Amino acid sequence: MTIGRIQTPGVLPEEEVERSLRPRRLDEFVGQEAVREQLSVSIEAASARGDALDHVLLAGPPGLGKTSLAQIVAEELGVQFIQTAGPALERKGDVAAFLTALEPRAVFFVDEIHRLPRALEETFYPAMEDGQLPITVGQGAGAKVVTLDLPPFTLVGATTRAGLLTTPLRDRFGIQHRLEHYGPDDLGRIVRRSAALLGIEVEQAGARAIAARSRGTPRVANRLLKRVRDYAEVRGDGIVTEQVAAHALDLLQVDAMGLDRLDREVLRAICEMFSGGPVGLSTLAVAVGEEQDTIEDVYEPYLLQRGLIERTPRGRVATVRAWRHLGLEPPADGVKLF
Repeated sequence: MTIGRIQTPGVLPEEEVERSLRPRRLDEFVGQEAVREQLSVSIEAASARGDALDHVLLAGPPGLGKTSLAQIVAEELGVQFIQTAGPALERKGDVAAFLTALEPRAVFFVDEIHRLPRALEETFYPAMEDGQLPITVGQGAGAKVVTLDLPPFTLVGATTRAGLLTTPLRDRFGIQHRLEHYGPDDLGRIVRRSAALLGIEVEQAGARAIAARSRGTPRVANRLLKRVRDYAEVRGDGIVTEQVAAHALDLLQVDAMGLDRLDREVLRAICEMFSGGPVGLSTLAVAVGEEQDTIEDVYEPYLLQRGLIERTPRGRVATVRAWRHLGLEPPADGVKLF
């Protein structure tokens, strides 16, 4: 028996709502001005020559728009867009199936490319450099290598941990960009744009209040906007004002610095359980009941950016700012002042 998903008429599924908020062209993409300008030049030059764009590596914390930029590259070039993720590629046959199905000048997007199995990297090398794919046919003494010619294509790799990429793979990307956290002005523009697309009435001060607590991340800003909308509809008149946004975000336990409950748990663990540190990542993960990768990729970058923790050779250390943010008295020595 097949059970279908019931959908209210006129209501889009959540994943379609998320897709609708993604910018489709470079001129719709807010922020990351240097990256946008450089990509614009590269795309225009490749289009004028009729060539495939050089391979692109996009690095940076989660939620900053790497997937959106990859889709925009394909849209601007007017070519096919194919998407997968590093962990989904397990065998050489998986890579071959994608590469041999690509149209000329297509964009092949590999998310989390740092999680690509090392054994598969060598499959990409001749494909990226020479447009060829060696395939072993047969087994044992009778096996032979057949080389398939591939159409010109652009590999766009996205990673939250560029340091885990091997040098041979990283060096094969002719275009490399790192996306940085967004400022409150750009995030405010993103909130207002998303509100318009979702049909939410938001005042400028309300958009600023959401932006200020969005951790410098558009994905977080859009998520908070939808939750604030819910609060405005249930507890208010449907309009997102500064006061409504503040009340809603307080209810969500997102504080004025944008820290959520787990952020504060990480800081409290370092300050209270380990006397301000240093504490190793594995120990910290056990203390807060979270995966090491999640702390390192999702929470740590923002805590570092806000000057709340330091990385040292011996582990993580809470700064004076972290102690004061938690309402705690910092120790007399051993903490760097930011």
